Amino acid sequence: MRKLVPSPSLPTATALAGTPEMAAVALALALRGWWEEVNGSPAWQDGAFFSLSAAYALVSAVALVQLIRIQLRVPEFGWTTQKVYTLVLLDLPGLLFFSTYTLLVLFWAEIYHQAKNLPTDKLRIIYMAVNGVIYVIQVCIWIYLGTNDSPLLEPVSKIFISVVSFLALLGFLIYGGRLFFMLRRFPIESKGRRKKLYEVGTVTAICFTCFLIRCIVVAMSSFDPDLSLEVLDHPILDFFYYMLTEILPSALVLFILRKLPPKRVSAQYHPIR
Repeated sequence: MRKLVPSPSLPTATALAGTPEMAAVALALALRGWWEEVNGSPAWQDGAFFSLSAAYALVSAVALVQLIRIQLRVPEFGWTTQKVYTLVLLDLPGLLFFSTYTLLVLFWAEIYHQAKNLPTDKLRIIYMAVNGVIYVIQVCIWIYLGTNDSPLLEPVSKIFISVVSFLALLGFLIYGGRLFFMLRRFPIESKGRRKKLYEVGTVTAICFTCFLIRCIVVAMSSFDPDLSLEVLDHPILDFFYYMLTEILPSALVLFILRKLPPKRVSAQYHPIR
């Protein structure tokens, strides 16, 4: 009679539970469950959006105070670039986000062209033309989205916004970088030069990073519905996205450009427009 040889026993669930692989799987499942619970929680949704609303209100209030202070300091010079930037940031933080920040690019482009003895008369025309084309295209997309039910239109709209963000970061990289290196090569060492170098370099880095994040996230959301920023059931994603791409950059730029223009003491003073 043949002797039966016992087969090796399979590893039990208890044995596997202590392995690093099972611990990693358990952690991933726990995080996925927590993420889904948070996304479906009305409390988390309300908390995220109320926090964003409060942050937007705070930045808007700071912008309003800064605008009033500038107007009281130099009322005789009308609307300077800093005033326009602050007012646009205050009134239309969403639709004019691109125009508001590229206004800084225009400002730096004018300074750079003047320093290099290059013509500046067409820069504002180019700025208005580019913004006009962008708004016309966006309005056409909105109208088409409202009259047609094609599933391809929404990704096309997001890709367009991603391209607009890429154009903005390209503008900051080109003119912010040019102005920064021009100031670095300036032969006279002074406190004003160091301060302007710090302002241009910091604002360029902030705005470049801001639009880079917008470009990448919006482009990815056009292909992956789980990254959509236009739904209520992604409160954590929405909170960090808008905090990193709108609220924090706006607050930092307002802080860096917080210095008021000097009071008028003679007829030789000319504002930077």
